[in-house]
Amino acid sequence: MQYGLVFPSIDIATIPDLAAEAEAAGWDGVFIPDCISIDPRFFGGRPMHTDDPFIVLAAAALRTERVRLGTMITAPSRRRPWKLARELTTLDRLSNGRMILPVGLGALDDQGFGAVGEPTDRKTRAELLDDALAILDGLWSGAPFSFNGTHYTVEEMIFAPTPVQRPRIPIWVVGLLGNARSMGRAAHWDGLLPNKRGDDGNAEIGPDDVREARSWLEAQRARQDVSGPFDIVLEGSTPADNPSAARDEVGPLVEAGITWWLESLWSNMGDDDAIRRRIAAGPPRVD
Repeated sequence: MQYGLVFPSIDIATIPDLAAEAEAAGWDGVFIPDCISIDPRFFGGRPMHTDDPFIVLAAAALRTERVRLGTMITAPSRRRPWKLARELTTLDRLSNGRMILPVGLGALDDQGFGAVGEPTDRKTRAELLDDALAILDGLWSGAPFSFNGTHYTVEEMIFAPTPVQRPRIPIWVVGLLGNARSMGRAAHWDGLLPNKRGDDGNAEIGPDDVREARSWLEAQRARQDVSGPFDIVLEGSTPADNPSAARDEVGPLVEAGITWWLESLWSNMGDDDAIRRRIAAGPPRVD
């Protein structure tokens, strides 16, 4: 069981220090938002400060030795997959094999989609995601690779150097619970970031949801003849000043089968002292 932190939009100069503090406090991962420009209507009418996640992660990699590093989340539909492959390979080598790539269709409250002419319909973004993941996997193999997909064509090339991690940098995929196509995509790769729909948008995911997803994924991976480690990753918030309550909140989810808990710090955006207190309090370990 591992525990990570999802940093909010904060001063870029503080992130390498915060990553080092997280490592010292026993956290296992640090994750940075990947967005271009969030519509101010979604943040009380004020612009949200954003930075390039890969540049920030490069700085964090140089200040840490152990914590895993990743985005939360990357939408490959608006990135050239071969360029993404090179950026992530460079980060994996710079960090000595600590990168993780969480991916999804992306949230359309980011104006880096519709406002700049990127595809916004789910079908096209899903097709682009599937093409991109296949290209990343093929290029990272280091073997001669070519591809002819729905949206991309790659003439034969050999990608060198490859990531430190083999067979590839782990890929976590957002999967909509109850949607066989979405969950089947996640099952094919290295981890699930579960999403659940309710009457008013996203719904809270409980232990029963995790157990059901784990059982479905195990059967699906067997049908796909996919093997290797697989993570179930859940994001939420626990109190810094009540370790017992934090453990009580996470414990049933761990028992149900999650392998990563990501502590979300979005509610502390703009309050660096609160962020540092949550980091220093350490993860809500139940193991």
